[in-house]
Amino acid sequence: MFRACLVVAVLILLALTAVGSAQSAPSSTATCNLDDGRQVRLNYNAVSAKSDKAPNGKAWAPGGAPMTLFTEAPLSFAGSSIPMGAYSVYPIPGRDKWSLVVNKNVTAGSPYDERQNIAHATMETDQMTEAADALEVAFAHVGSRCTLRIYFNKTATFADFMAK
Repeated sequence: MFRACLVVAVLILLALTAVGSAQSAPSSTATCNLDDGRQVRLNYNAVSAKSDKAPNGKAWAPGGAPMTLFTEAPLSFAGSSIPMGAYSVYPIPGRDKWSLVVNKNVTAGSPYDERQNIAHATMETDQMTEAADALEVAFAHVGSRCTLRIYFNKTATFADFMAK
């Protein structure tokens, strides 16, 4: 009896593994924990620099899906107010400077719509000596500031979100 249950469990595990690997790669998460316990989180697809090219001058959805910002605190970004909630985030790569857009449309599968933007700002952009193999996103937290850091290929970009 135990042996039959073990075989069934192994078969179920193999089936679930096959289904999981057939789906798109799981997203990665960057978090910023504020001093008062509230959190700012960004989910993104950690795409390979070899398989996904950042489009020059156009809103980029890595892996075909925008980054998703979840904030438990009202934020300020480039002089714009971002209420608590969920938002789509699109980096816009440029030759010398990148910019970042926060968009209120979070409907899965919907295309980027510039009319839904609630904030847009130029990011501090720098070139790295070594290329990042995959998209890397992180937050640096100092006081009420969450600095979003995006590294892709040889580009490093930074943008500040301020908690209110």
